[in-house]
Amino acid sequence: MYDEKSIEVGRLTFLLDVLVTSLAFAFSIWLKNFYEPTADADFFAHMALLPLMLLFVIGFLSYFGAYDGPCHITLLEYGWIVFRAVALSIGALLTLLFIMKIDYISRIVIISFAILETISIISIRAAFKRYHTACVTSGKYSSRVLIIGTGERARELSESLRKQSEWGIEVIGHLDPDPSRIGNTVSGAPVIGTVADIEKILKSNVVDEVIIAIPRSMLTDAEPMAQACEEEGIKLRFMADVFNLEVARTKLIKLGTLPILSLEPVAQDELKLMIKRAVDFTLTVISLPIVLPLMAVIATAIKLDSPGPAFFIQHRVGLKKRLFPMLKFRSMYLDAEERLKEIEHLNEAEGPIFKMKDDPRVTRVGRFLRRTSLDELPQLINVLRGEMSLVGPRPMSTRDVDLFDRGIQRKRFSVKPGITCLWQISGRSDLPFSKWLELDLRYIDNWCLWLDFIILLKTIPVVVMSKGAV
Repeated sequence: MYDEKSIEVGRLTFLLDVLVTSLAFAFSIWLKNFYEPTADADFFAHMALLPLMLLFVIGFLSYFGAYDGPCHITLLEYGWIVFRAVALSIGALLTLLFIMKIDYISRIVIISFAILETISIISIRAAFKRYHTACVTSGKYSSRVLIIGTGERARELSESLRKQSEWGIEVIGHLDPDPSRIGNTVSGAPVIGTVADIEKILKSNVVDEVIIAIPRSMLTDAEPMAQACEEEGIKLRFMADVFNLEVARTKLIKLGTLPILSLEPVAQDELKLMIKRAVDFTLTVISLPIVLPLMAVIATAIKLDSPGPAFFIQHRVGLKKRLFPMLKFRSMYLDAEERLKEIEHLNEAEGPIFKMKDDPRVTRVGRFLRRTSLDELPQLINVLRGEMSLVGPRPMSTRDVDLFDRGIQRKRFSVKPGITCLWQISGRSDLPFSKWLELDLRYIDNWCLWLDFIILLKTIPVVVMSKGAV
């Protein structure tokens, strides 16, 4: 989002949502008491639930994109977002009340609130869309921009500004070091002077901001431009793509008095990562009453089947290439690692991984555990410890990682490894390593909480049917 006006409108929308949600909830209680005075709903007891309702409503509205700019979403799309957010909020509240055995909440209050909330939130969006249309038509909040540069980067910038700006952009012109280019046009905007003319141009024109779009070889000449903008009190920006890299997110932080520009190849929202961690922890804890007795039975079977410990611990490469001890149920004989060199030439997998359908190192119980994926159950402990997630690229051994032949393959270490991922629901061992890697990178580039939910759901039938298990 480029325009500060969009941020301002987004904050105002948020505050209005909080206000109308609170009023709608209070009015719903009043309606209940007005129409059924003989069965008064305790106002304060009901209002005590308002913070929960606000949390659910605002959270779902934000997740579904209700705070995206008005030029990107139609009113019909806003309506669908609001309907889902309110419906899920009501469902979440009722579920919580059921679990906590709270039964004093009135159904009339809930129904009235749902109707009032939906109408109110949609009305706010409709009002802001009309306001946005009127502002764009009148040019009231359009920004006048001066671009330093006339090359390909400056051309792309000019076109992107016009496409992405929500409140209107007017590129008043370009400046270039070469005087011979004065009079030319760049994406419809004229070259109105040289870089040396910047002070004169800023004084004689209405300019909201200046954007530097010159090659990094010329950045040493940018200081006079910065000083000119400072003297005139004009905002200065510069394009951060000074390197030919595919960067997912750039971020400027301040270290003391030093500005530090961060280039992040993988952009993941910190709030969503926190939610992902909370979901991992909650689901794992909920599953323990079922999983722990099952793990005890499996451990006993392993001990009876072959000598050695029930668990197999191997250091795997995790987030940021840090090693961690990954837990599995032992499915092989104790000398499996030593015997690997003897059978490595029988590898049936493509790439730097070892897979063999009839691996002689696997025990009888181990074959069953591998076929049913029960050997992975102890990794729930790794999830609780924060070393793994329920969903993420499978952690690899140092042996496999050392055999990587392409740098991009190490991008998988930019996220926390997981118990299941796209590879597990797309064929598992039936897929070549190249496809496995492609799916991991696709997951990283397209990650969202909804994708994790879909993968978890699809993992269940894959595990039950033992698809691709070796």
